[in-house]
Amino acid sequence: MSRFFRQAADSDSESSDSEESLLSSDEDASPAKPAAPAKPAMSRFLRTANHSDSSSSESESESEDDSDNEDETQKEAKPKSRFLRDSDEEESDEEVKRVVKSARDKRLEEMEATGRTMDNALKINDWIAISNEYDKLARMVQRQQNVAEPIPPFYIRTLIGLEAALNAALAKEKEAKKKMNASNARALTAMKQRVRKTVKEYEKEIKHYNDDPETFEQEYAALAVPQVQARPEVVRRPAGVEGEDTEEFTQIGKGGKPTQYTSEGIYKSLQAIQEARGKKNTDRADQIRTLERLLEVAVTPYQRIRVLLALVSSRFDYNASIASYMPIEMWLSAQREIDSLIGILIDDVGYSVQEITDDYDDLVERTPESEKDGVVCIRGSIISFVDRLDDEFTRSLQNLDPHGNEYVDRLKDEKGLYCTICRAETLYEKKQLPDPLARVVMRRLEHIYSKPDTVLTALESAVATSNIPTKLSLASQSTPSALIHALCAHLYKSRNSVLRTRAMLSHIFHHALHNDFHTARDMLLMSHLQETVYSMDVGTQILYNRAVVQLGLCAFRSGLIKEAQSTLQDIFATQRVKELLAQGVHQPRYQSLTPEQEKAEKQRQLPFHMHINTELLEAAFLVSSMLVEIPMLASIDLEEQKRKAISKPFRRLLDFADRQVFTGPPESTRDHIMQASKALQHGQWEQCRDLIQDIKIWSLMPEAASVKEMLAKRIQEEGLRTYLFTFAPHYKTLSLALLERTFSLDRRAVNSIVSRMIWTEELPASLDQSAGVIVFHRVELTRPQQLAQILAEKVGAMVEQNEKALDIRLGGATVWGDRADGLKGDKRGEQAQERRGRGERRGGANTRGSRGGRGARFAQGLGSQMTKTR
Repeated sequence: MSRFFRQAADSDSESSDSEESLLSSDEDASPAKPAAPAKPAMSRFLRTANHSDSSSSESESESEDDSDNEDETQKEAKPKSRFLRDSDEEESDEEVKRVVKSARDKRLEEMEATGRTMDNALKINDWIAISNEYDKLARMVQRQQNVAEPIPPFYIRTLIGLEAALNAALAKEKEAKKKMNASNARALTAMKQRVRKTVKEYEKEIKHYNDDPETFEQEYAALAVPQVQARPEVVRRPAGVEGEDTEEFTQIGKGGKPTQYTSEGIYKSLQAIQEARGKKNTDRADQIRTLERLLEVAVTPYQRIRVLLALVSSRFDYNASIASYMPIEMWLSAQREIDSLIGILIDDVGYSVQEITDDYDDLVERTPESEKDGVVCIRGSIISFVDRLDDEFTRSLQNLDPHGNEYVDRLKDEKGLYCTICRAETLYEKKQLPDPLARVVMRRLEHIYSKPDTVLTALESAVATSNIPTKLSLASQSTPSALIHALCAHLYKSRNSVLRTRAMLSHIFHHALHNDFHTARDMLLMSHLQETVYSMDVGTQILYNRAVVQLGLCAFRSGLIKEAQSTLQDIFATQRVKELLAQGVHQPRYQSLTPEQEKAEKQRQLPFHMHINTELLEAAFLVSSMLVEIPMLASIDLEEQKRKAISKPFRRLLDFADRQVFTGPPESTRDHIMQASKALQHGQWEQCRDLIQDIKIWSLMPEAASVKEMLAKRIQEEGLRTYLFTFAPHYKTLSLALLERTFSLDRRAVNSIVSRMIWTEELPASLDQSAGVIVFHRVELTRPQQLAQILAEKVGAMVEQNEKALDIRLGGATVWGDRADGLKGDKRGEQAQERRGRGERRGGANTRGSRGGRGARFAQGLGSQMTKTR
């Protein structure tokens, strides 16, 4: 019968008897039954007024005695409720001994069990199982070393036996006719290599064990006995009474021993930290706290340098994730420690931190007196710390919201970072190390090349306040431009071609930022970077794109509209401006980026304060395209030639605007420019000027008032040229005074524009100065002449494509820094000169009618001179 139903039946029929038996059993408990079976305590939620714990347990025991002996044996194993135990039962419980094993004993038992498994696998020659168990045993031993316990003799004994078994198995395998299977053989070979490596690691212990096994085991037993310390008495003080000398908490290390850091044990602690670095269960925060305490007890400069090198490395290892950035507090601590490390190396010339040094003992104190050349060389890299500090600063700016106060607060830390870079520059100048010096100068240049003079002056004033004696400073160079030039000139002498290239691009960017267009353009063309930039790294390509874009903006601010349009054309033709400038991630239309590609793209992004306003850039490009494209469209008669566009992005937007049935008032920058283009086509230059000047984005450009004034003047001039191209077929003569009044230009400006158009043969006319009119000459091409002109243009384009393909095949392009004086590039120069000569000879084929171009005019002038000489 089920126990549940028996309990219910007993509780219904024998409730009174059970109560009487409970009273009698409680009063007459005799010691004659010490081994009475333990009764389970009933849950307190099932108790009633008529049923107690004892009665229910008594009734259950009686019914179980009558029906089932198995239940009785089960109830003997169950403990009785502690409220029903008497003194005799407590005495009987004390007689039962519990075996408590320490964690060390448990680890030893696990190791011995693993060793027995390996012995069993060795009997059947199962090297796969042996390999798995050996890995488990090695992890156990490593765990034991992590808790500062000695190596057990069992492990050394196992290594010796396993090495002998391996040698025997390999010898047997060579002589055996039937080889073991492939997986077992691979496991045997792998075990041979791992055991050999482990035996070499524990060579000293194995030799000691082979010499005297008993002594080895006795030493292990002596080291393994835990030291029992008396527990100090805790003196309770009354509330409100504070002790004058309150003791701080003592840190307890592994094994329950108090951890004490002294200057004598610094090197052992550093060695332990270095060995635990990079392992899976290593607490990085605890390592940093330990190194901070070691730095406090460090006495000698050598000790401080060693601890600072380990501490800075540990701080950089704290954040292992590439996607996130280093905590700001941790970054500031690392910056202070790098400054302290550089200060020690600058003050004491007897110590030097180098990446490549001779081997030395890490556990021995070293002084300059004990070295041969009087300099203690320590293995490390200051420039790597500076690079990582700068990269973490950039990464934090990439991950912060640029429109919040946190970004601005973080940006204030750039001043301290710039001072750290200048300190490192001073260190390498003093140590006379050219390669690290070039790298740190490049880092310094990257922080200031794109900044205005006021910001650069503020950074340099912080360096001067910190008393950092750098050779290249604003005080020694007098102007920010002179400082940039000095830094770049120093990098031009470097042996690293990447640094030379980046210095050149930074110099070009700085010249363009200060409206020195011709100098920046000449530097870009003379460096020939446009020929080799596609084979460089992504960061250098981004810097090249930024320099080209800034050069285009410089040309636009200077009023060089054609140069600005041709410079910005290549960037805007790709329709990926933000991606090329590292200011946004481009999403392909018909494919998606993988997570790795997207992560790499985000890591390349520039901080927000270094961005170039793409809307301002687009406005400058479209306005430049309008001033170049609209007069060119008005000057062409053939539809086939009109299809050829100088600026395809602008032509595409203009065609889309022409197809619109209804045009509302302009809202965006593009709407303003498109409506201004239509007004300019119709000769309404005032409306065009008003629409262009109403664009609000011009307020973000430096010297916005002068830029607007320049645009108004250029719109007047191009409006005059467009008017002459459009309405020239309808006039025989045109008064210059009318042009002056229509376009609000003086007589000198009108004469200059018309004379230039006649000289370049854009306008078939002549200027009558005495009458003050323009006399137009109608020249109409026949159909064969038009076809011949089109054919000549196509042949010229084909010849240019063939010459480009030939240049690529010959591979005449070289890096600007590798050119010798007249030795390289001679053949390429001859080819370019020959192309220019051919271009001049066919110059008259690219225009219509009597417009022969400069080549034709040169030929006519030369012919006239020859006629005169005859």
